[in-house]
Amino acid sequence: MFACVMYAYLSLPDVRPLATQNPSATAFSDLRAREAIAGGREPRHVQRWVAYRRISPSLTRAVLVAEDAAFWQHEGVDYDELQKSIELDWARGQLTRGASTITQQLAKNLYLSPSKNPLRKFRELLIARRLEAELTKTRILEIYLNVIEWGDGVYGIEAAAQTYFHKPAAALAPGEAALLAGAIINPRLLNPAHPTPRLLRRQQIILRRMGGVTPPVAAARADDNGRAGGSDEDRETVQK
Repeated sequence: MFACVMYAYLSLPDVRPLATQNPSATAFSDLRAREAIAGGREPRHVQRWVAYRRISPSLTRAVLVAEDAAFWQHEGVDYDELQKSIELDWARGQLTRGASTITQQLAKNLYLSPSKNPLRKFRELLIARRLEAELTKTRILEIYLNVIEWGDGVYGIEAAAQTYFHKPAAALAPGEAALLAGAIINPRLLNPAHPTPRLLRRQQIILRRMGGVTPPVAAARADDNGRAGGSDEDRETVQK
C-alpha cells in the first residue's frame, strides 16, 4: 500500500504550465476519441476557448449551483461532502455517491479516467490540491468551463452555447445557463436544446438557487493570444 501511495504521489503531473497555457486536449477527450475509433466512427472534437470574462455570469452561477456551491470556500476538496460520500458508500457497500468538487472534476478530466478505482480517486485528490496551490480559483473555473464535455464531441461552454443555442457564451440567458449546467451530470444523454422532463426539473432547481451565488467579476490572468484566457479560434478536429 505504501508503494502504491508513493507511486501515485511521485507520478503526479506538473500543473504549473496551466497558469499560462490552455490545454489542447484532456484525458477525457482522448478517451472519447479512442472509443469512437473502436466503434468505427471518426472522432469529433468541437471546442472554442473563451476567456472567463466572456462567459455569461448566469452560466457561472448555474454551474456553481449545480456542481460545487462551496467552490470559493474549499481548497480543492470539500471534506464535509467527502465524508458524507464515504459514509453512504460504506453503508451501501459500493461506490455510488459523488462528492467531487469542480477542482477534482477538472483534475479527473485533464489527467485521469472515469474509473472509480480508489487509487485513481486518491490521485484525483492530490492533483486537485496541486491545482489549488498553483492556480487562482478563477483560472481553475475558466479551464473547467472550457474543457468539460457537453455532448458528443462538444467540449467547453463556447462550443456548447453555439451548438445548442446558436449564440456565444457571453449572451446566455439564465434559463439557457441553467439547462447547460443541469446537463453536466450526463452530457452525452441530456440535450439542453431538447430537454427531458428530468433536465427541466434540474433547470428549475438551479434557477431558484442561482441568486445565492455570486461569481467574481475579475477575469482570469489572461491575454487573448492563446495563453491563459486564450484564443477564441474555433477548433473542430478529427483525432486519430
